[in-house]
Amino acid sequence: MNTLLYRGHSYSQHTDRARKPAVQLTYRRHIYQARQANAQRAAVALKYRGVAYTH
Repeated sequence: MNTLLYRGHSYSQHTDRARKPAVQLTYRRHIYQARQANAQRAAVALKYRGVAYTH
């Protein structure tokens, strides 16, 4: 076991963690493009200390 030092305190490193299986990520173009289109259409109104800003 390794001893780790963080802000003056020593910690023991635990190496017996459970391994997670690898996950295959997929790219779904139509879902991504639909979400991007919806995000661009949404008008955002911001207000800070009584002053309104539009984006």
